[in-house]
Order: sequence, then C-alpha cells, then structure tokens
Amino acid sequence: MPNPNFTVAVIASGIDEEYQQSILSGIHRYAAQHRVNIAHFVAFGGILANPKYDQGEYNIFELPNFSLFDGVILLSNTFSPDLAEALYQRIRAAGIPAVSIDRELGDCYYVGIHNAPAMEQITLHFIEEHGVRRINYVSGPAENTESMERLNTFMRVAAEHGITVEPERIYEGTFRAKDGRRAVESFLQSGLEFPEAIICANDAMAISVVLALEENGIRVPEDVIVSGFDNIYNARHFSPALTSVERPLMQSGALACELICRHSAGEELARVQELTAMPIFSESCGCHTAQPEDVAVFKKHNYQMLEHTKRDISRINQMSCSLIECDTFSEYIDALKAFILQTKCEEFYLCLNDNWHMRQIQHETGYTGELPVDSYTVHGYSKRMLMPLAYFDGQFIGGESFTSSEILPRLRTDSENTRNFFFVPLHFRERCLGYFAIVNSEFPMTSTMFHSWSINISNTLENFRKLLCLDEIVQELDKLYAIDSLTGIYNRNGFKRSANSIFERCIEEERSVMIMFADMDGLKSINDNFGHKEGDHAIRSIAAILQECCLRGEIACRFGGDEFFIFAADYGEKEAELLRSRIQTSLDICNRNSGRPYKLGVSLGACITVPKRGSTIFQLITVADNRMYEEKKKKNPSKYLKTPPSQD
Repeated sequence: MPNPNFTVAVIASGIDEEYQQSILSGIHRYAAQHRVNIAHFVAFGGILANPKYDQGEYNIFELPNFSLFDGVILLSNTFSPDLAEALYQRIRAAGIPAVSIDRELGDCYYVGIHNAPAMEQITLHFIEEHGVRRINYVSGPAENTESMERLNTFMRVAAEHGITVEPERIYEGTFRAKDGRRAVESFLQSGLEFPEAIICANDAMAISVVLALEENGIRVPEDVIVSGFDNIYNARHFSPALTSVERPLMQSGALACELICRHSAGEELARVQELTAMPIFSESCGCHTAQPEDVAVFKKHNYQMLEHTKRDISRINQMSCSLIECDTFSEYIDALKAFILQTKCEEFYLCLNDNWHMRQIQHETGYTGELPVDSYTVHGYSKRMLMPLAYFDGQFIGGESFTSSEILPRLRTDSENTRNFFFVPLHFRERCLGYFAIVNSEFPMTSTMFHSWSINISNTLENFRKLLCLDEIVQELDKLYAIDSLTGIYNRNGFKRSANSIFERCIEEERSVMIMFADMDGLKSINDNFGHKEGDHAIRSIAAILQECCLRGEIACRFGGDEFFIFAADYGEKEAELLRSRIQTSLDICNRNSGRPYKLGVSLGACITVPKRGSTIFQLITVADNRMYEEKKKKNPSKYLKTPPSQD
C-alpha cells in the first residue's frame, strides 16, 4: 500500500464529457481503495471555437511541477499531440512513472482499448446484415490516434466490400456534439445521393446526427441507420437507443492507477496494456429493442439530474449577480465564500498571479507622460502566487503567498482521508489570472454546470481587474492634468486645485498666506551653450530643490518655462526668510557637487498678507512676480536698464 501522501497527477481536458468521466471514475475507485491522492489538472478546451480561450484553458497544464508527484496519468486523447509531447518531456525530466490512456506516448505505460475490431464489426453489420452501400462517416480529429484507427478501419472494410466512399461522405469533427449537426448539414449540401447509413466515431456526435436528421424530416432507423461509439449513458437511453461500442473505460482508468502504484512498489510490468471493446447493436440500426433500466429508476435519475441542473443554474446566476456588484476586492472575497460552501468541498484555494490585476507603468526620471500598458501572463504562471482565499479545517483564511512551483502550500499535507484535487484555470481569453483548487467535492464530476461555475469566477475576476485598472488609469490621467510631466511637481491645474481650498479657508479665518515667486536665472544661457536637454535637467534640479525645501506643508508649482511659485498658509516674514535661506543653501550645495559647467540660481519675490474677501490667489502671484522682478534687477542691473530715448 502506498504511503499516506502518495499523490498521482491526472491531466485531462473536458471532464464534463462521459468518456473522461468514466475513466476518472475508474481512477477514483482504485485510488479510494488504495489510499492514493489524485490531483487533477483540468481544462475545458475546444468548446467555444476560440483559440485565445483555448490557450487560456490549456495553460493549466503548465502548472504541475511533476517532481512533486509520485506518478502521472494522461488522458492523452483529450488534447493535442503537441501538448501531449510537451507534457511527456517534462514528466520524463521529473523521472516519475506515467501512464497514457488511449494514445501511445514515448516510453510511458500505455493503456489502450482495441477500437479496430469493434468498428470492423459495426461496419460489417451495416453492410452484410442491412445491405447498405452508401455509407457516410463522421470522424474525430485527424491528429487523434483513436479517431484515425476507427476511420481507417471503416475505410478498409468498405473497400474490401467494393464500396467507394467519396471524400464528401467523410466529415471531420472534434468529438463534440455540435459536429453531428454540422456533418448532416454538410451531407445535405454535398450534392451526392443521401446515405443509407451514417457511422459516427463517438456517441455525442451520433446523437446530434439523429436530432439533425429528424429536423430535416429524415427518420432513424426507417430512412437512415446510425451508429455511435462508446455506449455512453445518453446513447443507451436515447430514442432510438444507439447502436454503439461498449468500451471498458472505467477499467482502463483503474488499470492506469494500478500501474503507477505497482511500478512505485518496484514491480516489473509490461509497458502496453490493451483491453477489448464490444459492439452493441440496438434501435438506431433497426436491430434489437433496447432493454432500459428499471423505468422507475430511470425516471428518478433523470428527474434528479434536471433538479440538480436547475439548482446549479440558479446558484450560478446568484453568484454572478453577487460578485459583479462588489465595489472592493475584500467584498468580492467575502461574497465568494458563500458559493464555495455550496459545493460542499472540504478544501478550496483561490490562487492568483501576483500581477493578475496590475498594469505596468513606465517611469524614467519622474512620470514620462505615457499611458499604462498591459503587462500580463499568457504562458505558465507568475513566480509568486497570491492566495487571497483558502478554506480548510472548516474555516476561511487569506493573505498567504507562495511560489508557483509549489502549486499549493498544502498539496502534500497529512490527512486522514484521501484527497481529490481539481486544479482549474482562471483566465480571460489568453490572459492568465491564476487558478483555483477544489478538494474532495463531488461538484466537478457530477454537475453539468461546473465549467460555467468556473467561467463565472474568471469573468467576475476579469471585471474586477478592469475596474482596478480603470482606477489606475484615472489616477494616471489625473497626473497628466495636475502634475508637470518634466519635473513631477504640480502644474498650474494641480496648484489651483490644491491651493484654492486652503486660500479660501484663510480668507474665512483671517489667516495669513504667502506666495513666493521663483524665476530661474540664466536658463537661456544654459540652453544656448549646452543644449535644451541640459536646460531641462536644470529645470528639474530647481524643481527638486524647491520641493525639498517645503518642510511645513508648502505647495510648490511650476508655473511654466523657468517660473515657479510656492504657496503657504500661516506664514510671516520670518518663515519666508527661513524658506529663502533653505533654498539658497540647497542651491549652493547643488552647485558645489553637480560637476556641471554652470551655476544654478533663482530670483525670489514674496507676497505675505491676510487676504481679503473677494481677492484671488493669482492677484497675490502678480505682486510676488513684481517683487521677484525687482530682485532680478538688483542681480543684473545693466540687463534691465531702459534704453534712453532718441535725440533726433
């Protein structure tokens, strides 16, 4: 028996389909009997016909750090060969045993089911027992080995019986129900005589074929006979019940888990394990009348499924409305808790990229004036993950962070019960937000709405992310409005907004105010001799000095060009003189240490008064400007001498 923390990773896509669920049920049955923990990494790809969405879904397969697991089971037929190969290389590097189901993968153990004999028997049955010669075929994808095995067997048997199958009689689908309807539309538009039989590579497509045929007034089996493959629940209880193939899917899942455990125990095992499928001839080809389960049991089961679906739809609608109304992230987390409890899970973890809601703002020296640009994860996950919400031992906690290579801090925690994890991606299109893990809940396997529930969390997170980004953009736009882009201090707009309210209070309370006008000395000379870039540096230096000298809540502003002013409340001549002194001292220090071939200087003029009702701050600025001008004339009187009148 494995140790209590023996954990096997399972990689699968589309666990809402009966094929996957049957295999997983076999894995779970064996795992429960032998105390094996299962960590599922699940995607729902290929559903929305949206490549960006699929990219976001399949990104969950980048998450597992295989060195943390004792083995891996891959439902390799549920995702692309390229993805399967990439996973194989990572598993091989981790040095742990792996089992691939229904597709051979490198030197992994392989659990397969013979498809060819059963497909051969169905095709022969249609040709020899029913005498059909025009047969159409609805296939799975060309890159899927099982799909190709079934198609090639069909084509071989047809050829052996002298039946020509035109290319238009083959429709390539993706094993999804929608492909059956599209196949019928294609066959009706092909221009060929309509088929006597349609063979489908799985039951989901076959059921859709029957429904589409009936919508076009074509009866099954009276006008066309139809078959599927897999003998799923819906195929057995459909009307007409489908001729199909019974595949030991649960057995294959249990065998895969058994192989991992026996390998880890040191046993020598055959790499290839193959099981046998069996054709089931039923109503859709006009053969045996189906023998349904006890009618009372069947009705009760269907009613329960309907009630559960209605309940889950109602909960999802409530969840969407509740989460979308949250104004803060803490409100969002609190609202989410109630819906987590509804899943009756033992544990739940919300794990988000540490950059899930951030926008990257470019800064050089001060604000560049550029609007923010998106910065987000597409492949894999951020190095650190945030866990704003966790539920275990009957209580919620939050605020923890961890490295994404850990996957989950409590992944290998000792527990009296075996643990079934489901790791599910959170994303918006290709933008990776993070993932959640739900533990020991029947919800992922039994609810037809689990995928919708997961999408709901993703979409509401994305909505909240956009609100956060919008707030950030508003803040940046506010900077553009109020902050001088060159110096990083207030511009006129920012000054007016910040100083006016203080000025008005000083009028009401008869308190003194000060405006000090500062005009930079020699900017033209710096620009002419050393270039405008150096002039900009000089302007930034003056702004920094003025800002640093504001120690009592004074407000510094760049008025424009080389002109600045400082506003303060409750100022007298003494405070103004101290401010002048600080500015001059800072200028002296800067000039000694700058290493530049020029000296920085400013001319200052101050207006100190108790403002009268009806006066404006800009009237005081004019007074301060005039006083600054007088100081500048004292520094360089020749420059400001008036030109004498002409003596004509």
